[in-house]
Amino acid sequence: MSAKCHVVLAAVLFFLTDTGIAAQENSEALKNPYEGREDLVVEGASLFNQYCSHCHGPNAVQGERPRDLRRLKIRYGDNAIDTFWTTVNGGRMDKGMPVWKDAISDDIKWRIYTFLQSVQSQR
Repeated sequence: MSAKCHVVLAAVLFFLTDTGIAAQENSEALKNPYEGREDLVVEGASLFNQYCSHCHGPNAVQGERPRDLRRLKIRYGDNAIDTFWTTVNGGRMDKGMPVWKDAISDDIKWRIYTFLQSVQSQR
């Protein structure tokens, strides 16, 4: 590849990264596409119970604080969405959390998160 091609390629990569096109998982760009969709909460609860309740309790009711997903907002504040997305996709094998990245679709993950947003505790 010529030096000119390297310069053009570097410029394109810089532009894509700088505008966020190449960095789709940037926490600033991370947004639940179903946020505020109360009509999806029941479906999200059903999906949560199907995929997550064996560790996190039915309907997210779990007595162990580290696994109590009703406390995401308390524990992580504005980073709750990023923490959810990173943990679900990458897992936490040291804590027994499997990697779900390719096991379930992003659509299902967002529906589950929509449910979790609806059950966040204030204390």
